[in-house]
Amino acid sequence: MGDPRSTTLVLVRHGEIAANAARIWHGSTDSELTELGRVQASRTALHLAERRPLPVALYTSPLARTRATAARIAEELGLEARVEPALAEYGIGELEGESYADLARVHRFFERIAGDAEFAPRGGESSRQVIARVSGALRRIAVAHRGSEVVVVSHGAALGFALGALIDGDANQWQRYHLANCAVSELVLEPAPLLLSWNRTDHL
Repeated sequence: MGDPRSTTLVLVRHGEIAANAARIWHGSTDSELTELGRVQASRTALHLAERRPLPVALYTSPLARTRATAARIAEELGLEARVEPALAEYGIGELEGESYADLARVHRFFERIAGDAEFAPRGGESSRQVIARVSGALRRIAVAHRGSEVVVVSHGAALGFALGALIDGDANQWQRYHLANCAVSELVLEPAPLLLSWNRTDHL
């Protein structure tokens, strides 16, 4: 277990959207949860309401899919969902809306970001920028609620890149940290970043 003085960040990926089912990178594009996504959010909210001690705060990315997921959690926990812009998904600009297959084969996107942390598609971000803002947000949240549990609702790639950098010191490990929709994980950052649990979906 982590240091009892550390903040436990309860990481939640948002519920399903249509782009997830279609294997499309949605990034900063906004969209609502599917019917399944709404069910996932409700089940996750009920699951988190059973935690002891209860989380003391709830943070969410500003995108609609995370805010909708967080709204159900907020309802069950009796907390206000605080919007944290730095928790938003990895925006890939002109490549958003492309399938993962085309990103790999046609655009060589995954090859390019693996070889160059500064590469950013037109209108998008680099992986280095994403890591800096997401890991920075996680650290700020942890410091603000030291010794407590806090729920953080964010996105698959955003969390994956941050965790690769925090846990392994290697952003290219991000795909090791793929999160299912509404999966729950537990992260502490002190004395060193450590996952206490990972990608739990048994509540779904």
